Amino acid sequence: MQAANFHPNNSPTAVHPPGDPVRASVIHLMSKACSLPCTAAALAFNQLVQPTARFQLALDALLPLLSGNGELPQRILVSYILYSLYATHPIAMNPFKIAFAEVFIRERDHAKSEAERNAASENEQLVWVLWKILKGDGNDLGPYSPTTLARSPLPPKLRASQLTFDDEATFHNIEEQYESSEQSPLTNGSSLSPTTSRSQLTRLSPAPKSYTPGHSTPVDETNPEHVNRAKNLLLAARFRVLTLSEQRTVAATLQTLGSNPIVSSEDLPSLTANNPTLAHPLIVSLLAVSESPSFTGSRNAHAYLEVLKQLPPTLPSFDIIGRLLRDITPAENPATGARTTVGELIRSDVLGAFVLNAIGWVEGAEEDEREGLISDDRVSKGVQNLCRFYNSLIKLDIVDPASDADSTEMAHFALSHSRFEEANALYRVLVMGKF
Repeated sequence: MQAANFHPNNSPTAVHPPGDPVRASVIHLMSKACSLPCTAAALAFNQLVQPTARFQLALDALLPLLSGNGELPQRILVSYILYSLYATHPIAMNPFKIAFAEVFIRERDHAKSEAERNAASENEQLVWVLWKILKGDGNDLGPYSPTTLARSPLPPKLRASQLTFDDEATFHNIEEQYESSEQSPLTNGSSLSPTTSRSQLTRLSPAPKSYTPGHSTPVDETNPEHVNRAKNLLLAARFRVLTLSEQRTVAATLQTLGSNPIVSSEDLPSLTANNPTLAHPLIVSLLAVSESPSFTGSRNAHAYLEVLKQLPPTLPSFDIIGRLLRDITPAENPATGARTTVGELIRSDVLGAFVLNAIGWVEGAEEDEREGLISDDRVSKGVQNLCRFYNSLIKLDIVDPASDADSTEMAHFALSHSRFEEANALYRVLVMGKF
């Protein structure tokens, strides 16, 4: 990520309103790409939509097509794209799994009814596609086009009436739980409508029966259902702000999640922007020393540290760097193997590069402003926030204003932007620190 090219409209909170050309392009893709291999269509979707907007757009534009009564090839295409967005993770962590299960059961039951009347359901192939996805074999569909899959005859043992998936009983238990509490969007056979919200979809993720949305329930780290729910929420944290209850659910299992990370280094910028309070303990769990043989976090510490250096100079970024700098959790330096703390590791390996990147970001934004490409206050906010952050580092004795190595770049930056009060104040502190 080049810091100078970061813009707010590319932030993790960017959304595409109904009239947005990206949304229109995706809808057009859905109508024209059914003759392409599924992998090619999924790649086209990824090229059209920036990573941080894919979940929301998939929820708003694709999910209604899957749960509706549209053309069979298009529904198959949507199924594969929703699967492919999380294909690098087990199917249990796919936030759309509950939608796959709901449509699978509904269409399978319809196919059974048709079979009893000696008729064939026109959506048998969709049931088979969803069955493959729910089994975790979605990649097998990639080379074939949705049109081919829709027209392929099925042998008797793969007919809809013969298919089940492994945790179907769990799905029914979840459905019964919400029906009994009169909160179920799974009723009446058309639950996943165009108005289904992200909170509804998240609420439908597999969860222990003791969990009630909006309430805090103790989390048992040894319970696979509890851990799976925390994993689903952690993946969702990349795209939306979690509620306090959801954050507590994830935080309670971070030690378990940290020993086998499901969040890659590429996920950290969006997760930090949306949930900085949660990002702090997560990053600590990824960097901390562990004696567990299954622990892989600190082995990937270099990648996580590199991403932290490139965070844009926004308030969430300053918040997370500030928290990490004060953290005394034991860690290991990935370059030398020496024992240290998270705070010292961030100070020695991240802070300098992070500040230089922030300076470059502001200078890049200034150049865009001069060329008339932007007309907002991102430059002034960037200067103010960076100078306040650096002043805080001085007050906490994390950087030494008397040290040329620590302060030369920031002194030059503060002087160049001394028209801003925060920069002027910082420059005086840095100059005074020399004497």
